[in-house]
Amino acid sequence: MTTSFYELSANTLHGGAVSMETFKGKVVLVVNTASKCGFTPQYRGLEKLYQDYKDLGLVILGFPCNQFMNQEPGDAGKIEECLMDYEVSFPVFEKVHVNGSNAHPIFVFLKDRLGGFMSKGVKWNFTKFLIDKNGSPRRRFAPITSPKDLERYVQDLLLEQ
Repeated sequence: MTTSFYELSANTLHGGAVSMETFKGKVVLVVNTASKCGFTPQYRGLEKLYQDYKDLGLVILGFPCNQFMNQEPGDAGKIEECLMDYEVSFPVFEKVHVNGSNAHPIFVFLKDRLGGFMSKGVKWNFTKFLIDKNGSPRRRFAPITSPKDLERYVQDLLLEQ
């Protein structure tokens, strides 16, 4: 069982491995995303949040997922088209599973630390997990929570020593 967020890694949209240790000392927001979801316009708000706080230590990590109503059916190229439409500049990784026996280890770790309402499983696209500068998962947000509503939590964690 993984004991630290920083022990984990993920592949970029084009296949290169990235250690989460790269983000040590930063506030990290992990989001499972989808290109054809009613919440897809949240990319705009996530990008604004990223632009407003990246120089202060925020990083947003997007993880496309096709486990909810086939809302991320495309390959890396199709996903990238959607990201360009929303002018996303934060890191986005390859498509992953967030639930089930094939769930990506990052989501296994986050769900274990921050269980959801009635179950630990991710219920839909754009579920968000906020991790402090020490790699400790601190808050989980429902898909309906807008990126703007995360701002105060991000600010609080950025101010923590």
